[in-house]
Amino acid sequence: MNRVTQNLVLTLLGCAVLRISAFSTTYLNYVKPGFRPFLIGAGVVLVILGLIGLLQASRAGDTTAKKSAKDDKHGHPGEHNEHDEHGRAVTSEHGHDHAHGGPRVAWLLCLPVFAIFLIAPPALGSFAASRDDTPPPRDQALSSFTPLVGTGAVEMTIGDFIGRAWDDDKKSLTGREVKLTGFVSPAKKKGQWYVTRMQIACCAADAFPLKVAVKGLPEPPADTWVEVTGTWIPQTFGTMTTGVIYPQMTGKSLTKVDAPDEQYE
Repeated sequence: MNRVTQNLVLTLLGCAVLRISAFSTTYLNYVKPGFRPFLIGAGVVLVILGLIGLLQASRAGDTTAKKSAKDDKHGHPGEHNEHDEHGRAVTSEHGHDHAHGGPRVAWLLCLPVFAIFLIAPPALGSFAASRDDTPPPRDQALSSFTPLVGTGAVEMTIGDFIGRAWDDDKKSLTGREVKLTGFVSPAKKKGQWYVTRMQIACCAADAFPLKVAVKGLPEPPADTWVEVTGTWIPQTFGTMTTGVIYPQMTGKSLTKVDAPDEQYE
């Protein structure tokens, strides 16, 4: 890979980063919204560095071409004739440098460019949620939840529902209708399925699922985005349970919705 190709790949990589961050919301499939300025800045820097490198490579090529033309006209510098032991003339050259390209592994830099332009991987869905049964960390103290006001169904995040279900000593979910929005992920237990959102701290690499088991409603296809209205089912455990236990709700209505731009909580 020569200098021109290296800088061309660098420019394309910068354009790919700008495409998903500055001109679309695709970056939300991979990182939190707060990273957008950093992605745009990184993309701009990559494009500028790539263009500078292409300009320098172009000037170096012009200089080399002019020097070669001059050498062809006046003879090659460093070239002189010697004679072997039989008196025959032998031409030798000294002082010529040969530029070598970078390592071939540098072509791997093209892979993220092709992935972003051609594939654009989606946000994590039911497949990732079904493979991770790690319970989410609880970062709210007991009784730190705000009261639920109004008389209709309360819209809340799945994370807030889970926190209130397990950690609210005032049981604010009791008897209240709530609306949860997420994608459908299958459950191993018959008669229920999960409304799910993935939560990230930084990027998709550290994502873990937030799930609420829905009962009483037919299960839509996996990865379908839905808005579920229902009520919390209080759970009591007479014996020590094993595995991950997700809070449950009795579903009353279900509406299919479009996936939001920001699919992570």
